[in-house]
Amino acid sequence: MNKKKRDIITISFALFAMFFGAGNLLLPPYIGIQIGDHVWITILAFGLTGILLPFLGILSIVNAGDKFEDLGAKIHPLMSPVLGTVIMLCIGPLIAIPRTAATTYEVGILPSFPGSGPAWTSVIFFIATWLLTIRPTRIVDIIGNILTPILLVLLILLILIGIFSPVDSYNVSSLSSSQSFTLGFIDGYQTLDVLASVIFAGIIIAASKAKGYQETRSKMQVVMTAGAISSTFLFIIYGGLIYLGATSGISGTSIKRSELLMNISHSILGRYGNIGIAISIAVACLTTSIALVAAFGTFFSSLSKGKLSYKLLVTICCVTSCVLSITGVDNIINLAYPVLSFVYPIAITLVLYFVFFGSIVRNRKPYINALLASGAIAVFYLLKNFSLLSESNLEVLNHIPLFQYELGWVIPSAIGFFATWAISGSANQEQVDSP
Repeated sequence: MNKKKRDIITISFALFAMFFGAGNLLLPPYIGIQIGDHVWITILAFGLTGILLPFLGILSIVNAGDKFEDLGAKIHPLMSPVLGTVIMLCIGPLIAIPRTAATTYEVGILPSFPGSGPAWTSVIFFIATWLLTIRPTRIVDIIGNILTPILLVLLILLILIGIFSPVDSYNVSSLSSSQSFTLGFIDGYQTLDVLASVIFAGIIIAASKAKGYQETRSKMQVVMTAGAISSTFLFIIYGGLIYLGATSGISGTSIKRSELLMNISHSILGRYGNIGIAISIAVACLTTSIALVAAFGTFFSSLSKGKLSYKLLVTICCVTSCVLSITGVDNIINLAYPVLSFVYPIAITLVLYFVFFGSIVRNRKPYINALLASGAIAVFYLLKNFSLLSESNLEVLNHIPLFQYELGWVIPSAIGFFATWAISGSANQEQVDSP
């Protein structure tokens, strides 16, 4: 195997390890128990927000430069600090990082030690995260290069056995195919991967450049090939886990997501397979936590121009995440949904329009108006999911095309973009720089 192929495989595993955290594992089976036989349409929907859009997020950064700040600077000077801060808080101490520790406890510790509590597990987890983030060592490389492939093998084995010897037939569901699509599409938000992609892309690009791929063409080829490979693995695992949930014989949504996963694993692989998956998942969550905490510290240290030290920010992030993680995976997911329903339309709009029109439309105004239109609709989703809208308000809002499918931002953002483009043209004194 030549050097380039080895480098692509290494970067693929690194990208997969960064993306594949707590929500990526626990969400698909729980979706599966709700959808009956609407498996393929749900897999497609979940893949759009959980796989395709993150891939486009990486592409948007590659086209823009080397990091998220390069993309933000092409749209508006406030884009990087404002949207970047929101994204970092979501994939950092408010949602994603606490979820890694909560998943480690509920999947890796609780099944073997039923009488244990989450507090000490979280404290130990974040002490380890802090030590490995403050002073990185080869331990992180060993975990990523060895245990990520082991996790992949175990999950693929679990999925293959579950497909060829299903536990049960498809669950009975009251959801229609369109409702199943909406469920899969919206729950794909909970992976946080679109938000993480625009941050992780910078890390992957830096890694490819460190391996000698300095020219734009070779850098893009390596990063995009690695992204395609990691996306393929994610599709196989997401799709498989949704299928396993749909054929688990469990239909009650009162079950915890972590309990559901362990139940499925035990039914298919038995006790020892369960232990192997629990350990691998715990380590995968630790590597994801390390990557996210390091990204949090680096971003805000740079944003403050060094006034806030990396070490201080890492410490604050670990302490905050530790406290929030004790609330449990399901509570974190439930609390995250309203926030993500606001952030995701804005992030998706930014990624989609820049990927498809960044080289054609260099005028900033169409992008800004598209983002403002998405943001306006996103505010309504935020109010709706916090139960701050009356039934009469919702009836009016449902007249917006696709609003009831959580896609109400699509048409307004398109109108904002294309109308502004038609009026102000592709380029003027306020330009988006060429990719």
